[in-house]
Amino acid sequence: MSPDTHNLEQLRMMTKVAHLYHNRHLVQSEIAQLLGLSQARVSRLLAAAEEAEIIRTVVVPPIGLNSELEEALEKKYGLIQVHLVDASGESDGQRADTLARALATVFELLPLNDKVIGFTSWSRSMRRFVAALNKFPHAKAQAVVELVGGIGEPSLQHEATNATERLANLIDATPMFLRVPGVVATTDVKRAILDGDLHARATLAAMDNLDIALIGIGNLAFRSERVAGGNFFSQSQFDMIESKGAVGEVDLRFLDAEGNLVASKLDELVIGVTLDQLKKAERRIGVSGGADKHLPTLAAIRGGYVNMLVTDLETAEFLLAQKD
Repeated sequence: MSPDTHNLEQLRMMTKVAHLYHNRHLVQSEIAQLLGLSQARVSRLLAAAEEAEIIRTVVVPPIGLNSELEEALEKKYGLIQVHLVDASGESDGQRADTLARALATVFELLPLNDKVIGFTSWSRSMRRFVAALNKFPHAKAQAVVELVGGIGEPSLQHEATNATERLANLIDATPMFLRVPGVVATTDVKRAILDGDLHARATLAAMDNLDIALIGIGNLAFRSERVAGGNFFSQSQFDMIESKGAVGEVDLRFLDAEGNLVASKLDELVIGVTLDQLKKAERRIGVSGGADKHLPTLAAIRGGYVNMLVTDLETAEFLLAQKD
């Protein structure tokens, strides 16, 4: 094993052990048993991770740890940046936390001054990303714009509002809320809502000037907790759009496997950012992971709606295996 390979493996183990200890809250003996290491080795790896500043207030996987895979994805799909994390063996919730912390690492390095930032506040990964952020002492962004109206029951909408407000406070920006339903029953209802809501119209107009878009990537799974608010699609609507070739959605705009918009009346029922508005943003950052997000992530990339990606190793391998 070459010195460079040895150092890379050491970094990988330091990061994995630190993640299990600080984020999964396993004790050292549990980590030792899980990874087949001695407890003394686990202790040394934790100390080395702290010295290498992998451990700060959260576990920060070093950018470039999976550099070969990241560069291969960037080259294959023409992406600005890819950041990969190892989420093997994690539950969906644990993976969401891991991806959120990785996104925070990437976001903290971006130039934010005077930027208009689109934010998908109803996305679980995006809300957890905001929770993982630290204060930006020198940043002064222009605005944080919610990209989609409210989805789900009131408690979920409350969490979304809080996440938008916290992000805006951290980067010294003006929050622009979209406190209208994300999905409506008819176009007449949509027209009536927007005619009577000056703030919603201003937020929708601000989407024409996005510099950075934090994008939600979803599959076609029906989620009852979202439907509870009467502001999301029904199972029959999901079945219909899937029959037309949809494999996933980007901020509730449904895409086929090649990343094309699947035309249907559902598109007219959404109150939120359009795909054309998303494409105007210089940096379009998607975060997703797990097998159920493989096809939606591929569609988002092929359609050009994501040009920066935070994902897991499993998804990276899937993407690299696809034919051009």
